[in-house]
Amino acid sequence: MKQIGKMMILAGAAALLSGCETPAPSAGEDTFKYTIDSFADLKVMRYRIPGWENLSLRQKEYAYHLSEAAKYGRDILWDQNCKDNLRVRHAVEAILEQADPEPGNPDWDGFVIYAKRLFFSNGIHHHYAEDKFFPECPREYFASLLSKAGVADEGLLEVIYNPDIWPQRRSTDTAGDIVKNSAVNYYEGVSREEVEAYYAAQMNPKDPEPISYGLNTKVVKGADGVVRELPWKIGGIYSPAIEKICEELSKAREVAENDIQKRALGILIDYYNTGDLRKWDQFNIEWVKDTLGTVDFINGFIEDYNDPLGRKASWEGYVNIKDFEASKRTEILSANAQWFEDNSPVDPRFKKEKVKGVSAKVINAVCLAGDSYPSTPIGINLPNADWIRKEHGSKSVTIANITHTYDLAAQELPTSTLTEFAYSKKEIELAKKWGTIADEIHTDLHECLGHASGQLLPGVSTTAMGEYASALEEARADLFGLYYTADPKMVELGIMPDPEAYKAEYDNYIRNGLMVQFTRVELGRPNTEAHMQNRKLVAQWCLEKGAKDKVIEKKVKGGKTYFVVNDYQKLRGLFAELLAEIQRIKSEGDYEAGKALIETYAVHIDPQLHKEVKERYEALNLKPYGGFVNPEIQPVYGSAGTITDYVPVYTDDYLGQMLLYGKKYGTL
Repeated sequence: MKQIGKMMILAGAAALLSGCETPAPSAGEDTFKYTIDSFADLKVMRYRIPGWENLSLRQKEYAYHLSEAAKYGRDILWDQNCKDNLRVRHAVEAILEQADPEPGNPDWDGFVIYAKRLFFSNGIHHHYAEDKFFPECPREYFASLLSKAGVADEGLLEVIYNPDIWPQRRSTDTAGDIVKNSAVNYYEGVSREEVEAYYAAQMNPKDPEPISYGLNTKVVKGADGVVRELPWKIGGIYSPAIEKICEELSKAREVAENDIQKRALGILIDYYNTGDLRKWDQFNIEWVKDTLGTVDFINGFIEDYNDPLGRKASWEGYVNIKDFEASKRTEILSANAQWFEDNSPVDPRFKKEKVKGVSAKVINAVCLAGDSYPSTPIGINLPNADWIRKEHGSKSVTIANITHTYDLAAQELPTSTLTEFAYSKKEIELAKKWGTIADEIHTDLHECLGHASGQLLPGVSTTAMGEYASALEEARADLFGLYYTADPKMVELGIMPDPEAYKAEYDNYIRNGLMVQFTRVELGRPNTEAHMQNRKLVAQWCLEKGAKDKVIEKKVKGGKTYFVVNDYQKLRGLFAELLAEIQRIKSEGDYEAGKALIETYAVHIDPQLHKEVKERYEALNLKPYGGFVNPEIQPVYGSAGTITDYVPVYTDDYLGQMLLYGKKYGTL
């Protein structure tokens, strides 16, 4: 993943809770405000669903039930992130629902900010930095709120306020035991050594269809000293939530657009009932085949970024509809996938001889859920299993209405990072002219072709890169996209609008990788998030390797630091060199080389530069992280009591949606 309608109905929390709708604006009027809330280092936006009104009633019903299924998985993610998360959330919900607001009381304001952060992060750890955060109100005041709300939970305040309890969601201290030191609820009573020994005994590297062992289980060691897995399935862990998910998936299956969707949903439901990972693979194979449907979805235990060992998957849901006009660009990429693979600057041993089934499209999100809510990727490439991608293909999407919302929300603000961190007027003008389209094309290449490129050598395990796998894979996909954005083939295919347009993406990538992204990291902290490590690795490596020729040059103007690309073609050559090396590392399973790249180039942030970047960014009064509320898809009933339509209701109340979801979709 890469981390980024004509009918409009506005509604507040009261309307959402009651099912009422406010009138749509008159024709030609556009009063839609994209940013609806901001606090701490976060802003919350809302997105439109272009093309919804063009769907048939059956397609709308299909999307509605898929969306309901996605929302019922919310509690799963909360519990996966930390076993105390739901305990904290339920207490905070009780306070918000029962306590009277105290206008002007800074302690109450501090509590509300904590509540908003908690909801945004799906738990007590920052959604991106993964460090624990704390209330901006005294412990005694929080205790009084709990008492007024009738919440009696001994030890809860210790969980909330004690910095030594669950300090990190996913530990990055490789000198210690990253399993024991992580708050994620994937392991209990076991060490890293015990977990790795457990899976080493199960895996068969010669299996032509390797199982993603551990993807949907919790590993525990009981009083008897035996290490075992507890599955996430109906009848197992998370059964109440998964039962509701399957109820909605069954309803969706009845109104699916085609037989492939029906078969895929049937297999997915079977998987949830059995926990059998072979069925998960069968579902993904069937799901990849559906390239004609307008409505699509993801639903399940999918990405392993949150697991310190890169094995367990967080729960995620996503519902979307195809943007047919915008998809013409990605369809061209998909049709030429073999050319890109054949001409990639990597060792021929690591290339696919025949690229299969790379389907690519541009979509508009309808519902974000689980690990994609409120913060969401701007591109997705699935499935993750390398053998399925090699034998059956993959689906790649760029999420248009999310990226457009980011752009439109930024236009509502008087300041920007571009004008602050770009070195010259020429650089700024280039970014304004080509930056948006060049970035979208890079995302297309990253998701559509980058993740789908390359292959492992026989016998190499998909988990060979361990805790470094996610950052290295994101770097590999980014480098593939960066290399090809500058290729004349992109202009020849009619995708890149101008031979010079790619330069805007090169400028932006280096500027972000070496400076701007560190606005998101607290001073004194290392760079730990996988996507941020990927970007720093690429930019820092190129800065160092190209130093002799000043391919990228550090400049100081007016006491401020800038990084300037002097030679775009040589930079492209460096991207090619690093892509070849990271592909080799992955294909050969060279753990030590991958570790060396990450530890050398991706983790350490120069403290003086970090301080400068933070000060410059804070002066802009911007928020470094963004997330979204969902439109609520509501059925419209006719006089006979039958459903005649489904309409999106666009809320401007962030806390209202969070409390609504807690009431309506809470299962655990």
